[in-house]
Amino acid sequence: MQTEPAPEMDYFAALAALEWQLEMGADEAILDAPLNRYDLPDSAPAAAPRPQSPSAPAAAMPAVLDQAAADPVALARAAAGAAADLPALAQAIADFDLCDLKKGARSMVFADGNPAARVMVIGEAPGREEDLAGKPFVGPAGHLLDRMFAAIGLSRAAPDAGAALYITNVLPWRPPGNRAPNAAEIDMMRPFLARHVELADPDFLVLMGNPACQAALGQTGIAKLRGQWAEAFGRPALPMTHPAYLLRMPLAKREAWADLLDLRARLDAV
Repeated sequence: MQTEPAPEMDYFAALAALEWQLEMGADEAILDAPLNRYDLPDSAPAAAPRPQSPSAPAAAMPAVLDQAAADPVALARAAAGAAADLPALAQAIADFDLCDLKKGARSMVFADGNPAARVMVIGEAPGREEDLAGKPFVGPAGHLLDRMFAAIGLSRAAPDAGAALYITNVLPWRPPGNRAPNAAEIDMMRPFLARHVELADPDFLVLMGNPACQAALGQTGIAKLRGQWAEAFGRPALPMTHPAYLLRMPLAKREAWADLLDLRARLDAV
């Protein structure tokens, strides 16, 4: 009994399949033919060099480099502290190779808006649209964020610091499949975020969602934290629910509007 061959994909079906794989975090093409990685090589590898005797000079591998490689947080802290301005900080992050997220991301997403703004918004991490554009908050959640802050007279495009926004994320690289950042990633990149806040020197911080609160306050539980002013990186910080959550739960927009009005009142009072 003969079977009919499977129909070939048309252009639109192939494009939809590719987009689905990207959303799932696929970032590498695989060979058509299977590869058995357990096959033994045709020839035995060359013997490893004999270790040096204890009397050999220790300068070949300084202990300081070993310690730095074993402690990515310390290395991140040193790199962030050496950045004298925002362009230097962006370059320090781009050169930082110890966060595995960098290997699967297309772009390093640093910031957007006016660095002189009185309000600095901190999100969690780039999504697919942000990874493609190289800017934070450009997808549906970003469009909602722009509308929210426009309602209280703030915009990332405003040249005047009093009406401007400056926006960044805890992580500069997209996690696979848009998953939430984990604790190790947040701890590793926190020194860069702290230095970012220090160099931008805003009057107020807005912490969008749990990862931002974890990085800035060491706490999670945005349902309880939102609307409660705290101190983060030496300045007033307002936790708010993330715009992506508001898209899923429109009823929460009432609370977000109350938080925005509170922020506007603080700006007007100072």
